[in-house]
Amino acid sequence: MAESVTEIPIHIEESVREVVQNVTEKPPTSIEGIAIAYLSLVVMAVLPIFFGSFRSVKYLKEQKDAGERPETMSNRDALMFPIIASCALFGLYLFFQFFSKEYINLLLTGYFFFLGVLALSHLLSPIIALIVPASVPNLPYHIHFTCGERDARCSLVNYKFTSYDVICLIISLCMGAWYLFKKHWIANNLFGIAFAINGVELLHLNNVVTGCILLCGLFLYDIFWVFGTNVMVTVAKSFEAPIKLVFPQDLLINGLNASNFAMLGLGDIVVPGIFIALLLRFDKSLKRNSEFYFRATFAAYILGLLATILVMHVFKHAQPALLYLVPACLGTPLTLALLKGDLNALFNYEDQPAVVEAVDDKDKTE
Repeated sequence: MAESVTEIPIHIEESVREVVQNVTEKPPTSIEGIAIAYLSLVVMAVLPIFFGSFRSVKYLKEQKDAGERPETMSNRDALMFPIIASCALFGLYLFFQFFSKEYINLLLTGYFFFLGVLALSHLLSPIIALIVPASVPNLPYHIHFTCGERDARCSLVNYKFTSYDVICLIISLCMGAWYLFKKHWIANNLFGIAFAINGVELLHLNNVVTGCILLCGLFLYDIFWVFGTNVMVTVAKSFEAPIKLVFPQDLLINGLNASNFAMLGLGDIVVPGIFIALLLRFDKSLKRNSEFYFRATFAAYILGLLATILVMHVFKHAQPALLYLVPACLGTPLTLALLKGDLNALFNYEDQPAVVEAVDDKDKTE
């Protein structure tokens, strides 16, 4: 009897601890909060694709006007990308299994702080140029360090910037400090959106074939690492870096200090985004004063993302977004091009046609 009496407080204490643990691990949410979180993720996903696509058109034009050939992804690069991404993902998983998560995230935080400041500065540059009053002069600066003398001289640093760029850098550093010390989800999203827009703008697929290879490879990659193992989910939850967009589902309950997040990886934005940006450049090349393929595929991406969220919510399990996004982003333009008779033009389009050196007949005979 004495033994049973002494066991009662222990069981009560364990039950209370279990209830408290369940409450603290999963903060209470509401249907409205979940809907706001998912809708916000969709908006944050489509904005980088939309603006990044138009910035990619401008960037390509600037490169051509300057006589430069921007770097583009080849078929071999697209084929190897899922393999390299798999090795990197599994490597991070092993690091989190065998080493302290705090030290790894500390190193990654410093790395992404530097990259995030640069990405956010590049994103803010045209915005600052528009909103700064004309009375504030935009003074040019040029930092040029050389080594050696005369003919043997070589450039170590050759960087040009303006006073507006300095303003962008100061703002970006302030945002970076906020993220560095607080790890707030809003600061994370600012850096994540900056990374996504820059990725869609600067990473170019040269043609549709390369895009098909890349998307199909990452389609299989995403399915395997989400459904076949727990690697991707584990890394996504352990990786404290702005490589994903997050939005709290308990925002209406806990305000800005909410902690129960829905998340979307940047890869699910950038990878389809660079293909959609290619379609916009294809639309521009047709000179029909239309953005038909871009708009149709952009709408298909939104539907694919909504399908991902719906299935995830119904089955209560993480979903590989590319499982739904790749068929939507590939099937839509290919089907429409077939119906409109543009299939050959679509597959023949290249941002940077291969340079073929003409050989004179006389040179051939010699």
